[in-house]
Amino acid sequence: MQHRIVVLGAGYTGAVTAGRLAKRLHREDVTITLVNPEPDFVERVRLHQLAVGQDLRPRPFSEMFADTGVELKLARVTGVDVERKAVTVTPADGPEMEELQYDTLVYALGSGWDDGGVPGVTEHAYEVSSRTGALRLRDRLAALDAGRPVVVVGGGLTGLEAATEIAEGRPDLDIALAVSGTLGDWVSNKGRAHLRKVVDRLGITLHERATVTVVRPDAVTTADGRTVPAEITVWATGFAVHPLAQATTLELTDRGQIVVDTTMRSVSHEDVYAVGDAAMAIGPGGKPLRMSCASGVPMAWQAADAIAARLTGAKVPRISIRYYQQCISLGRKEGLIQFVTADDQARERALTGRGAAFYKEMICKGAAWGVANPTSGMPSRRRRVVQPQARIDVPAETVA
Repeated sequence: MQHRIVVLGAGYTGAVTAGRLAKRLHREDVTITLVNPEPDFVERVRLHQLAVGQDLRPRPFSEMFADTGVELKLARVTGVDVERKAVTVTPADGPEMEELQYDTLVYALGSGWDDGGVPGVTEHAYEVSSRTGALRLRDRLAALDAGRPVVVVGGGLTGLEAATEIAEGRPDLDIALAVSGTLGDWVSNKGRAHLRKVVDRLGITLHERATVTVVRPDAVTTADGRTVPAEITVWATGFAVHPLAQATTLELTDRGQIVVDTTMRSVSHEDVYAVGDAAMAIGPGGKPLRMSCASGVPMAWQAADAIAARLTGAKVPRISIRYYQQCISLGRKEGLIQFVTADDQARERALTGRGAAFYKEMICKGAAWGVANPTSGMPSRRRRVVQPQARIDVPAETVA
C-alpha cells in the first residue's frame, strides 16, 4: 500500500519540500506528486530584473526532478477538500478537471500582490510578484518614451529593488518612489544613509509619508492630497496569500494563512502541512515568520523532515528557523545587506556597495541551486531495492 504525498505549488518552498521528501523517503511505497501550472521554476526574487529586460536562466522541472521519483503534474489547483483528502486540479493540457487523492498534503501555493483595497490598483497598476506581472511591466516599460514618469509604491524590499532596478536600467525615465513612512525606517542608521545615497545617485524622486489612496491611469493620489504623475504605477506594498485555503475547513489567520505548529503541520488537520507565505508559523521571540524566501526555505526543510520522520518512525527533528540578514539589491552594482537579530530586528552592522551586491547575488544563486538540485547526494531511485512487502505505518510520534 502506497502513501500518497501531494505538494501544491512549485515555488521555492514547494519545490524544496518535494525534493527533500524524495531524498528522505527514497522508497517504493511512497509517491510524491508536485502540482504546478508551469513547467519551469520561477526565480521570484529576480522578477524585478525580468521586468527591466534581463533574461532569467530557464530551469525546467523535468530536468530538476529527473530520476528523483517526484511526479510533476502540470495543472492549476482549483479546490482542496481536507475532509475527503482530495485536491481538484485543471490540467494545463485540457479543460477537464481531475481529482487527486492524498494521504499527506503539503500546501505551498504562496502569495501574490496585494492591492490593499485601494481604488484603481487592479485596473491601472503593475506588479512584480509573478512572472506574468513582470513580463507585462517589461512590455510596458519597453514602450515608454524617455522622460515619462514612473511611480513605484512601497518602501519595502520589493519596492526598493523595483525602483532602483528600473532607474538603473532606464535612466531616461523619471522614476519616483512613494513610501508610507520614511525611507528604510526599519534598517540601521548606516543602512538608511546608504539607501538615500543610492536613491539620490540614481535620480529617484522620493516621496516620504506618502500613503497612496487612489491610483489613476496617469497619476497617484496620497492621503495628504499630493498628486504624483505616473504613466506607469508599480504596486509593491506587500503580498496577499492564495485565496484557495479560505474555502476549506483549515484553521486560518485573518489574512488567510494556514495556522501551523513548529513542524509546519496544520493545527486543525494533522495530514496537512503548509509552508512559505501560505503558512503562519511562530518564529523567534514569539513573532510570526515574515513572508520571504528566508522564512520559506527553512519551513520547507522542517515540513519535509517532519513528514519523513513521522512516516518512518524516527524522531521528529526541529529546525531552528531564525533570521540573519535582509538582502536588498539596489540595481546590479549596489546593494544593502542589513544584519538582523534572530527575530528580524536590525543590528547596527550592515554591508553596502558592490560587496553587498555580490553577497545578494550569491544568496540568490544559492537559493536557485538548492531548488535545481533537490536530491543532491541521493542515490538513483532505480538502484534502490525495496522489499515488496514494505509499507508505511504511521507510528506514535516522538519529537526530538
